[in-house]
Formats: sequence, structure tokens, C-alpha cells
Amino acid sequence: MLIALLAETAAHGSEHLAEDTPPPFPPFETWHMPSQLFWLAILFGILYLTMSRVILPKLSDTLEKRSDRIASDLDQAARLNDQATEAQQALELRIAQAKNKARETADKARAKMDAEMAAETARVDAEIEKKLDAADERIASLRVEAMKNVEQIAIETADTIVGRFGVSASKSELKKAVTAALE
Repeated sequence: MLIALLAETAAHGSEHLAEDTPPPFPPFETWHMPSQLFWLAILFGILYLTMSRVILPKLSDTLEKRSDRIASDLDQAARLNDQATEAQQALELRIAQAKNKARETADKARAKMDAEMAAETARVDAEIEKKLDAADERIASLRVEAMKNVEQIAIETADTIVGRFGVSASKSELKKAVTAALE
């Protein structure tokens, strides 16, 4: 068939060469149209079959795999997000527990230190009180001693003064007079 078609083309081509007019553009010649339409139909059929049987199924498989992959990735991202949220909540709980434990430890240490301070303060206060009592006793004894000395000095001074006036007095009389004056 192809040979017959080529022979026809050669015969028609020689007719055109005989004339002085230039030959028309071959695809636009009407006698080529049935052949062109035939090959056009065959090529479109092959293209249609190739597209429908090979390319489109591969494309749909690829799109389906991509859609499944995206859905899987989104599910995994949601799971990981949930896990991260749970981990964050667990971490916040641990931090809160650690803060509470630290606060309790600090409170216990503060209470212990307060108790130790109170005990030490009480001990020091008792020691100071004891020293103050001892000092008061010493001061009182020194006062009594000083008063005895004052009384003795006053008696001696009174004896000297009375003696200068030319009057003589007994020690007992002077003692009574000084004691009465000191009270």
C-alpha cells in the first residue's frame, strides 16, 4: 500500500512539474487528506491507548501514593505532636513537683535553722541572765561592803569631827547616830 501511495505521489508530482506554476505545499493538497486523516486517527488511537493504559495509571498511582504519604505524614505529625504535648505536660508536672520539693526542703531547713537559732538564743539569754544575776549579786555584795566601809568611815569621820569640837563620844553612840543618818 505504501508503494502504491508513493507511485501515485510521483505521478502527481510530475504533472505539477510540467506546468509552470509552482507545486502547492504537499500537506495542503487534497488528495493527501485521506492518508493524513488515517495516520492521524492511528496516532491518536495509539496515543489514547498509551495514555489510558500506561501513563494515566502511573500518574494516578503516583498521586494516590503521594496522597497516602501526605496522609501518613500528617497522622505521624499529629501523633508526634500529641507525644510532644504529653512530654511537655509531664515535664511541667516534674518541674512543679521539683519546685514543691525544693520549697518543702527550704521550709524544713528554715524551720530547723529557726529552731536552732531559738535554742541558741535561749542558751545565750540564759547565760547572759546567769552572768547578770552574778553581776547583780557582786554589785549588791560590793554595795553592802561599800556601805559597811561607808558606815565605818562615817563613824571615824564623825569621831574626828566631834573630837575637834572638843566633845568626846563613845563608839556605840557614834554608830547609832551614823546608822540613823544613813537610813
